[in-house]
Amino acid sequence: MSYWDHRRPVRRARSVDEESIARDCVDLLDEGGLQALTIRAAARRLGIAAPSLYTRVDSVSDLADLALDAALGDDADMARAVAEEEVEGLLVAYYRHLVLHPWACQVIAMRPPRGPHCLRLSERLVALLVEGGASDPLETAYALTNLVIGSAVTSAAVASESASPVDPAVAPTYARLHARSRSADPEQTLVAGIAALRNRSPGGEARRAKRLADNDDG
Repeated sequence: MSYWDHRRPVRRARSVDEESIARDCVDLLDEGGLQALTIRAAARRLGIAAPSLYTRVDSVSDLADLALDAALGDDADMARAVAEEEVEGLLVAYYRHLVLHPWACQVIAMRPPRGPHCLRLSERLVALLVEGGASDPLETAYALTNLVIGSAVTSAAVASESASPVDPAVAPTYARLHARSRSADPEQTLVAGIAALRNRSPGGEARRAKRLADNDDG
């Protein structure tokens, strides 16, 4: 159960506010990763006693939920993408956001994102997929966001993947292709993956036919 399923009402005018908790937790996570986020650390950052923080949250998982949504809401590029971009641009913006905040992938892996900013992102994605003719837009959205999250998690390893040799005695085809490949661009790889997933998803055949027709008309 996420923080958003059991938000506590503010009973005191001077109680620490949700926005301050969220932003301070984002700072903790950006500085030290998920292991840096504890009730004590967050309380210390806020200048309050740990028991006071428990009047607003049940656990450190609630703090992670708040931080995840606050980081997304504070990202101006994400706000623009949600308002203006089509599927590919929206997903690339989300990938860049996750690379900027690596801890976010860990939080998403533990609990479904249910904060308002996360829900607006999800709403925009599924709405675009519905408009694009996907016969199962929710399943397609899950596949695409899982691709984005996985790409963000592995982005830091791209350079070492290109530099690390492959033993041709064990994997001859892989070794041959690897030796000929140029240094991978993780963002280009993501874009190729998005296109491949969308083309293979229900409705993808119709999209391909439309693109071909549009190209012929041009």
